[in-house]
Amino acid sequence: MFSDRAHRAVRRDREMEMIFEKAVEIVKKNGAELTGRDGADTIREKGRTDYVTEVDIRVQRQIFAELKELDPTAQLLGEEKENEGIDRKGSIWILDPVDGTTNLIHDFQHSTISLAYAKGGKILFGVVYDPFHEECFTAELGKGAFLNGKPIQVSKKEQLGDCLTAIGTSPGCREHADENFARMRRIYDQCQDIRRIGSAALELSYVACGRLDGFYEENLKIWDYAAGSLLVTEAGGTTVIEGPDTMACTPKIREEFQKLLKITEEERWNG
Repeated sequence: MFSDRAHRAVRRDREMEMIFEKAVEIVKKNGAELTGRDGADTIREKGRTDYVTEVDIRVQRQIFAELKELDPTAQLLGEEKENEGIDRKGSIWILDPVDGTTNLIHDFQHSTISLAYAKGGKILFGVVYDPFHEECFTAELGKGAFLNGKPIQVSKKEQLGDCLTAIGTSPGCREHADENFARMRRIYDQCQDIRRIGSAALELSYVACGRLDGFYEENLKIWDYAAGSLLVTEAGGTTVIEGPDTMACTPKIREEFQKLLKITEEERWNG
């Protein structure tokens, strides 16, 4: 027979599953804000090539309001808010309301809403929603990764020469452009080809479902990679998140890919 402790654990797990299911609904509902683009032309520059639109602000406000009702005890960490005083060992929703804001401004239809849930310093759940193509990527720690409810896995490519990779250009760090493009050239010389989508969350999702075999970008924040990195690992892929660097790939190319990028391995929580 189950002990009371076991019963409580099962009940907590089911409660969290229900919260995660509701969180997916909240994210998908707000996808219409991106496709509608109302306010996408109202732009404020936070830094060089770092923009925020009325869509970013509105989506974050709406999602956070609903998450607060759903789970009043959880903290809220988002790209478009001050994040001082966050207890990183506590329960946290991590949101990028529009990952790919520059894409949205130009109506280049590759932007996503990225939401993750962390507790005790671990990412437990993630959803990346691409409303332009109605693709919803979800993952829960230890339970796999899914695209519109169907299981996904990383590709089985074994040779970098057969791989399609994505390399971010880190436009906010142009002082590192020479180094970054040197990395890109090293990868380009060895892989089949390179893509640049402009949404790290979407590129990580594409690694998770096998459309891309590898991804790298410098200078990402936790809201950029939290959900996507869980998608990759739950889909059987591997990630390295170190300093300003974020790498994800199919396992067989990890050693060569990482060597060409010249990054080491270290845990990171980059708020």
